[in-house]
Amino acid sequence: MLETCRPMDIEARSFEIITELLGDRKLDPENALVIKRAIHTTADFDYADNLVFSPHAVQAGLEALRSGCDIVTDTQMAKAGINKTILASLGGEVHCFMSDADVAAEAKERGVTRAFVSMERAAALPKPCIFAIGNAPTALFSLENLMEADKLHPALIIGVPVGFVNVVESKERLFAVCEKHDVPAIVAMGRKGGSNVAAAICNALIYSAAEMLDPTARGWK
Repeated sequence: MLETCRPMDIEARSFEIITELLGDRKLDPENALVIKRAIHTTADFDYADNLVFSPHAVQAGLEALRSGCDIVTDTQMAKAGINKTILASLGGEVHCFMSDADVAAEAKERGVTRAFVSMERAAALPKPCIFAIGNAPTALFSLENLMEADKLHPALIIGVPVGFVNVVESKERLFAVCEKHDVPAIVAMGRKGGSNVAAAICNALIYSAAEMLDPTARGWK
């Protein structure tokens, strides 16, 4: 039997169903909103297990957003999925350098990926940044190199690339490097992830930071 649900109630009802289906599983209260938002985006309950958080990573992300930090992504898709209007109300904007012609030219000349070069470009931004990586393991490798060289200290790294080549290894290495350099991190261990997951995690943090978790506060009617 179909449920009758007003448009502004669909998201809340979806989260109720997610909570019901999680059953007796206990989520860390600080991390629960991020985990449920990832599940809401993908309908994949594996994220209750494979999302790993450094201590107080969510709180670090919220504080950074409330201080007006920017977000850097490795795909235009992730950039498109982030709520830029609410982010702007907090003083931030989203950057993606993947389509820049000079990034492509430099990557070709050096024999590396555009994602690798994009992270180097982002390291020169004048504001603190959250890095949301949903596609390219090489973006994580670039961030790791920058942190090891003391050229970058992100406000938070969301490491959720999806795929098969170097994906698992890049995430495991990233989490270790972040621990070493005291950089907050949220990582989807294993092969799952994606630009939609990166955007979903960003939005979970943005909505919470802006105190707009209720969809009606975001314009749903």
